[in-house]
Amino acid sequence: MNNAIESEIEQIVGADRVFSSIEDRVAYSYDATGEEHLPDLVVHVSTTEQVAQMVKLAYREGIPVIPRGAGSGFSGGTVPIQGGIVLVLTEMDKILEVDEDNLVAIIQPGVITLQLQQHVEALGLFYPPDPASLDFSTMGGNVAECAGGPRCVKYGVTKDYVLGLEVVTPTGDVIRTGGPTMKNVVGYDLTKLFTGSEGTLGIITEITLKLLPKPEAKQTMMAQFTSIDGAARAVSAIIRGKIIPTTLEFLDKSTLNCLREGVGAEIPASSEAMLIIEVDGDPELLAKQIDRIVEIIEPLGVVTTEVATTPAESDKIWKMRRSVSASLRNVAPDKFNEDIVVPRSRIPEMIRKLEQISEKFGVPIVNFGHAGDGNIHVNVMVDLQVPGTKNTVDKALKEIFAAALELGGSVSGEHGIGITKMPFIAMELDAATRACMVTIKKALDPKNIMNPGKIFPA
Repeated sequence: MNNAIESEIEQIVGADRVFSSIEDRVAYSYDATGEEHLPDLVVHVSTTEQVAQMVKLAYREGIPVIPRGAGSGFSGGTVPIQGGIVLVLTEMDKILEVDEDNLVAIIQPGVITLQLQQHVEALGLFYPPDPASLDFSTMGGNVAECAGGPRCVKYGVTKDYVLGLEVVTPTGDVIRTGGPTMKNVVGYDLTKLFTGSEGTLGIITEITLKLLPKPEAKQTMMAQFTSIDGAARAVSAIIRGKIIPTTLEFLDKSTLNCLREGVGAEIPASSEAMLIIEVDGDPELLAKQIDRIVEIIEPLGVVTTEVATTPAESDKIWKMRRSVSASLRNVAPDKFNEDIVVPRSRIPEMIRKLEQISEKFGVPIVNFGHAGDGNIHVNVMVDLQVPGTKNTVDKALKEIFAAALELGGSVSGEHGIGITKMPFIAMELDAATRACMVTIKKALDPKNIMNPGKIFPA
């Protein structure tokens, strides 16, 4: 970076949108992983034209460009590990259109997830994907990482709602993929290609989303079990019973212990697993569905059930789940939060393997997540001030990922690869598959300027 380039950038976006002081650059040097690398420059953009001009300049000069929203990712996807320009998209935050006749929304990437949900729900519509970071994560980041959330067991993940995109390619061209129709089979499905590409193939500047009618009502219940096996069997039994809940969240024995000790939760001593179950739809059917679920799970080692009859009671149940993160602070000061996924019927096997890995390496491992789709949030709790701890964690993580793959799962269900899981990608994808992906990256980004150093090891 030199003064001439910085001056040219100021002409594109305005001098007040370009930040070069150490204080400003530090603020954009890390994400939720805590991994930190300093960018050379931070630039705020507000239009697609500005993004395109910035990328053309960067391509000409061979400068890395790192698109960034809220920086809430858990895989280091927005960390500028090779320096360069962090391009901040949070001011592109308009909901451009909501088409109530065709159930479509067109938005900019800086729109906050919860803001979109509240906006469309006020119109009687529904955008289902609900990552835990929905209060502050941006939709551009959700699309780039293909975010999920508890409701995906019934409604699917982000990619299932992205109909079209406007994208600035690594050469600075502006392209459009897909569109507002439900059917479109013209050419390659570039919409799916860019969705989940973690900002390595282009910068998303506009998103066309599918919406649904808002469910009329929802009802929540909590069930506690004598074992994780009973809870997992309950999940399969509920779905076999032709009931697809909105959410099926599970908490394992270690998590329940954290809640007992950390926040004083009143959980029976005999309870070693918990399910939080929510159903939505026709109000007249919800009570029947809940009664049927209680009947289905009763023989599977249920300790107790609690069915919410008011919004306040429902919030009390969900407060238990929201208290988990706070309770983990009492286990250890540092957390490695991973997001493996296995077939839901194999959750008990995976939990047992995690218990064995915890004992082998002498580190607490606390597990909870989305039982309906087998997505387990594995929290390895340690104190990094203890010498050698990071090496121990790396070995434990490798065994955790190997165990998930052995059970037919994946090393990531939601968070993406970024830099944190890059060393492990070869465990899941063979050389030919990785080579195919790298070929796509090289074809679209021949100078490797777009979020370089992510997903694939050099």
